[in-house]
Amino acid sequence: MNVSDVMRVLDAELICGEEYLETEVHEACGSDMMSDVLAYVKDQAVLLTGLVNIQTVRTADMMDMVCIVFVRGKSPDADMIALAERRGMVLLKTAHRMFTACGLLWENGLRGGKGVERVKVDL
Repeated sequence: MNVSDVMRVLDAELICGEEYLETEVHEACGSDMMSDVLAYVKDQAVLLTGLVNIQTVRTADMMDMVCIVFVRGKSPDADMIALAERRGMVLLKTAHRMFTACGLLWENGLRGGKGVERVKVDL
């Protein structure tokens, strides 16, 4: 899947980063807590979030993400857009809620990360 596929699946609006729409993405995560993104996210290229502040772009950049999707129709401000443009990131927004957006991407083949291990517990 590439970023343009993410945009299509989520019926998302492009905010910036048109030149990176053909970038391939293989994993995604959804979170409004940037501390969790920093602590648990490994190798995800797409961040879905409802948190609209400059730290969101900085966190995604630190984690080498290529695309941020703002859910619930939220829009980044001019400073966020300018930083994303400087860092070569795509910003999208969708009217979908996070749960729905994550489900649509999962249904279309975009998976979460490998950072969570399942542990079998015998009771």
